[in-house]
Amino acid sequence: MSEIQTANYPSSAKVLVRSENMSRTALGIAHAYMLIHPDSTVESLNKAFPKDKFNQGSPLFLGPAERKEYIASHNNDDKSLCTNYFYEEKNAMLHLKDGSEVAVMQMWTGDKFPLLVEWAKKYDIYVAEFTKGARGKLGFFELEYLNNWKPAAEKKGGLAWLWILLGLILAAIIIFLLLRSCNKEPETILVRDTVIQTVEIHDTLYIQQLAEIEDNFNAAEFMKGKADLSRDAEFVLHDLAKLMNDYPELRLRIEGHTSAEGNADLNQKLSEARAQAAVTFLVEHEGISAERLEAAGFGSSKLKNVDDPMAPENRRTEFEIIK
Repeated sequence: MSEIQTANYPSSAKVLVRSENMSRTALGIAHAYMLIHPDSTVESLNKAFPKDKFNQGSPLFLGPAERKEYIASHNNDDKSLCTNYFYEEKNAMLHLKDGSEVAVMQMWTGDKFPLLVEWAKKYDIYVAEFTKGARGKLGFFELEYLNNWKPAAEKKGGLAWLWILLGLILAAIIIFLLLRSCNKEPETILVRDTVIQTVEIHDTLYIQQLAEIEDNFNAAEFMKGKADLSRDAEFVLHDLAKLMNDYPELRLRIEGHTSAEGNADLNQKLSEARAQAAVTFLVEHEGISAERLEAAGFGSSKLKNVDDPMAPENRRTEFEIIK
């Protein structure tokens, strides 16, 4: 994303967020803000990042009470909570000083995300340019401290670490002398410190499953001039639905395609119908929320076999992960 500045940070900058996608970047910004403002509450977090600024329908942060209210307002369906917020995922929830957990909004689109990036600069939080992550990755975020800044907790503990380090050095000297007197090799004591915190979520099995399903789905061809799903396509969609149930944050765009045979306008409508047929099957037969799916048709503009525009493999449906 070229519009996000990645160099020449001002001297006031405290934290740099690195990530592969918009949702994980938003999560990283929230974690960075909590490092800078460790006394934050749910109310102060939502005041610092007001939903109206980012045109979001719900608050960006939900505490325990707010989560119950959110579920109640969505017909007691906690799937919507899992879909729209990072919820009960390792390393994703914010933790307030009183120990309560806060869920962070994870749904971001391209038009809203730059607003969040610019707004974060008010709190000395900056975002590094990111490239699109590997397909199937759940993503990660990484926080790097800028201009020698450190969280207050680490500053308070700085003197304690000095005494610990001195104690370790003294212990190493004593051990060295004792071992040398016994003609033995001394032990080596390593002391490490770092200013980078990383939260990374990569699921190899998930990536393999998604790739296999994608290959099978792309290979399921349509009959000429038809938008009816084949039995092969329905079987693959059933497997895809199971994966989506296992990973509630997964959102997909189903894309329909045709061969170059026939009228271009009709092909466009046919490709849209093919994509919608897959979405309808996932919603009506597999119970997947329609909010997690999009349908798009491309007619014959993206041929799979460009050497043979009329080839049957061009009559297909594919899917893309929505970041």
